[in-house]
Amino acid sequence: MISTNVDPAGRVAASLGVLHAGQHPSGGYVACPTYPTYHYAWLRDGAFCAYALGLHGAHGSAAAFHEFVTRTLLRYQGLFEAVTTPGAEGVPVAQMPPARFTLTGHPEPGQSPGSGQPVDQAPWPNFQLDGYGTWVWALAQHARHDHPLTTEQRHAVALVSRYLQVAGAWNCYDCWEENPRWRHTSTLGAVIAGLAAAAELIEDAAAGAHAQDLRDLLLNEHVRAGTFVKHTGTDGVDASLLWLATPFAVISADDPIVRRTVARIIDELTGPSGGLRRYVGDTFYGGGEWVLLTAWLGTHMAAIGDLDGAGQRLDWVESMFTAEGQLPEQITEHPQAPDMVAPWVMRWGPVATPLLWSHAMHLVLVRFLRDARNLR
Repeated sequence: MISTNVDPAGRVAASLGVLHAGQHPSGGYVACPTYPTYHYAWLRDGAFCAYALGLHGAHGSAAAFHEFVTRTLLRYQGLFEAVTTPGAEGVPVAQMPPARFTLTGHPEPGQSPGSGQPVDQAPWPNFQLDGYGTWVWALAQHARHDHPLTTEQRHAVALVSRYLQVAGAWNCYDCWEENPRWRHTSTLGAVIAGLAAAAELIEDAAAGAHAQDLRDLLLNEHVRAGTFVKHTGTDGVDASLLWLATPFAVISADDPIVRRTVARIIDELTGPSGGLRRYVGDTFYGGGEWVLLTAWLGTHMAAIGDLDGAGQRLDWVESMFTAEGQLPEQITEHPQAPDMVAPWVMRWGPVATPLLWSHAMHLVLVRFLRDARNLR
């Protein structure tokens, strides 16, 4: 862990340094530079990295990422057009636009463009909708800082908007690359946020109307016993449900359903050391406490004025820095499934460190908490 005498500014500098170091010359952010399985640029992870950097004034880095995404999506425009033509629900999952690309903006080695899984190795899920919604949402945040869209960016947003209007409510893999048989609540929230952002960015009225329709679907089919649920096939919760209110604002943080959902997340998913787990029953590296999710809860607490709760989560996150100034994906000291830690280490190596998404959410929490304190 990082020494307790490292001041908060030093930790912020450490997170900024990890994100900048993890940005490829193309503009894409590697998910984790030291963990081979994560040597790719996910739209979702990168969008949150760009958002976090923008909150701390690093708009040039954010701009480079959005240019990377724009070039990449326009390069594979045909994939989106195939999905948005009549009868597209028959498109095989393997031919859906992918959730991640190489750092040069191409499909993974061993994949053909649009392939959802490698052709020469075990399938790795790649049909996820959340990243596309998150990217358009993050681009809107960037544009608000006096960065108007380029012509190419407008084309890319229109491409994604049409895609999400057609496929946004389809069952797909969730943000953890699991459970493809269901429609996932946090994914639907990301889609709604992306469509609302498209309506703002390119004056796409159809996107705005569709976002409202999906919000109605969210409230009608993704609420059980007064709380949002992980997906349509369960009554359980997932820490990613925090997205709905913070920062996507798909549902108000003051909404009673959100308040009850957050209370369940805290009660059911807080681990022994105070960090937040993904969901009950998680076995990935034993299902430990995640840095980025704990930061997310702290960010939500800051947004609703719970400064003590937000500060406690920030203290926990910052206690997870290594001596090298890096944050892991999760910690394994208090796993839900102790017998599943070693098998994952044997398969893919130690827990991904540094995880850029963890550092991004650390920076987001720092900014939200600072702003909330300044309002007092």
